[in-house]
Amino acid sequence: MTYARLAKGLGLSESSVKRTFSKGTMSLERLEQVCAQMDLEIADLLERTRAAEGRAAELTEQVEQALVSDVKLLLVAVLAINHWTVAAMLETYRFSEAELVGLLTRLDRLGIIDLLQGNRIKVRLASNFAWRKAGPIQRFFEERVQEQFLESGFLGRGELRVMVQGSLSAKSNELLQQRMRKLAEEFDALADEDRSLDHSLRDGTTLVMAMRPWELAQFTALRRKNPDGKKESK
Repeated sequence: MTYARLAKGLGLSESSVKRTFSKGTMSLERLEQVCAQMDLEIADLLERTRAAEGRAAELTEQVEQALVSDVKLLLVAVLAINHWTVAAMLETYRFSEAELVGLLTRLDRLGIIDLLQGNRIKVRLASNFAWRKAGPIQRFFEERVQEQFLESGFLGRGELRVMVQGSLSAKSNELLQQRMRKLAEEFDALADEDRSLDHSLRDGTTLVMAMRPWELAQFTALRRKNPDGKKESK
């Protein structure tokens, strides 16, 4: 349910709906109207809220290591977290149904999903879930980002590479980092909004943003040394 669809159903402007949610001052009557637009009873909403409270926002080091130790298990985990169905996985990847169910069963035991009747998948992770910082998954992907992801001209459909360079103050650096974090939140929100679409209408997409004080090693090698023998700061 998007803000736009909800606003239309309630007969309000999209900005009014966003303002209502941001203030957290929704009346019981309005909450009932919102639930009705989503075919929910308030009791259903409360049940979902209680269920969400027990979801993990981060996996343990051991669970992440188990995923990176088996590339098929990692693939199915990523697909499940991104709300792929079993049918879509079988259609797109070379799994037999028995093999895929076995992998999903392992993810169930690891606490990442619930494998329900009819091979339906329920993700057991919180909406703010993230891989562990500097954990096995991040290290796994970082190695492959440097090796594979950046080996592209970024000229194809859906591709864009932007690289800028300049001298920034600490304040400006922090401001840009805040905006980068906001963009990451928008990416997650759009991915969540698009998950109701058929998988054929969605492309697995990776967004990489990075910023740090840095220059080419060849440039650093040309810097004059300070009296203490160190290179001049960047």
